[in-house]
Amino acid sequence: MAGGLLLSRMDAAQAAGTDALKIGVIGCGDRGKGVMQVMNQMPDKFKIVAVCDVLDFRLTEAQKLSKGSPYKQYADYRQLLDDAAVDVVLIAVPLNMHYPVATAALKAGKHLYLEKTMTYDIDQALQLVKLAKSRPKQIVQVGHQYRYSPLYYRVKEMINKGYLGKITQIDCRWDRNGSWRRPVPDPSLERQINWRMYKEYSGGLVAELLSHQIDFINWAFDTHPTEFHAMGGIDIYKDGRETYDNVQVMMRYPEQGIVGNFGATCGNARDGFLFKIKGDLGTVSMLTDQGMFYPEKQLLKEKGLVDGVTGATRITWNKEGGTPILPEPTKDGTWYALNAFFEKIQSGQLPDSNIFTGSRTAICVHLANRALYNKEIVNWKDEYTVS
Repeated sequence: MAGGLLLSRMDAAQAAGTDALKIGVIGCGDRGKGVMQVMNQMPDKFKIVAVCDVLDFRLTEAQKLSKGSPYKQYADYRQLLDDAAVDVVLIAVPLNMHYPVATAALKAGKHLYLEKTMTYDIDQALQLVKLAKSRPKQIVQVGHQYRYSPLYYRVKEMINKGYLGKITQIDCRWDRNGSWRRPVPDPSLERQINWRMYKEYSGGLVAELLSHQIDFINWAFDTHPTEFHAMGGIDIYKDGRETYDNVQVMMRYPEQGIVGNFGATCGNARDGFLFKIKGDLGTVSMLTDQGMFYPEKQLLKEKGLVDGVTGATRITWNKEGGTPILPEPTKDGTWYALNAFFEKIQSGQLPDSNIFTGSRTAICVHLANRALYNKEIVNWKDEYTVS
């Protein structure tokens, strides 16, 4: 079906306000199936009608998530994109395939939820922005879900209102104690299944984990780093992998006067996910679903027990001297992101995590990896900035 006819049909359905979006899922690995499970919790908004993967056993796994009739299934994403029953595409393929699949999906007239990191390299990011700008009626949302979490919205608000004071340090970690390796039923499938470990397909730990925190800082401060330092190595698992299992990236945000530290290891899980934003009035410490605010002594002297965070009259302190940012943990960020995606398709408005912000973060990830693997200091260039 031609793109214009498809959009007309979708506009009519959306105007009725009743039909769930018909989803085609391209990439049925861990992340693809994870997003499918969340979509299944929203039957009024999303109806999965087709799945695609190059591995037969992934298709079999995806079919188990069907709540009714079996999904249509494809081994070639181009055949799924030709399916007139598919309104919207979720792309959760290996990173090196994000750009070709996303490009084909836009040219096929589909709305698009593209998992992070948006693209494999800088040129692809800039080219995808150019293509998306030429198709303004199609919604492209990039899977940086922290932009939709009530917790992270609140922290952004705290930053903007000056609750933390002058911020100079950001400390982030996403650690685990395990190889990151998936079981391989056939040795010939090693690179397809464990693609995250090979440079041809993957941006490694920076792209797969740290990109979330990098993206949040870009969003919270409406900025991007200009200088990238990094070091790391294959220090834990000498198993033939090419992407590092132990990394530390340092980024400089000169306009804000901030140094950001972003690290990940596969050799220790004590910290797990750690995200701290430090100002001269206080520190925010976040997990994915909950966070604490720790005031500096001078703030306590100025404010006493008046709570500038939650809006209550008094702070409830934990044993370490902090107060919860929200009263309860939030849901999985993907749930909030998918709700927003549905709403943006209805309204035709630009998502919070969009082609422009996705490009900025993808470029940051690529520059960080260039510093990491080339052992050099790398700088942002003016031509990387898009609007």
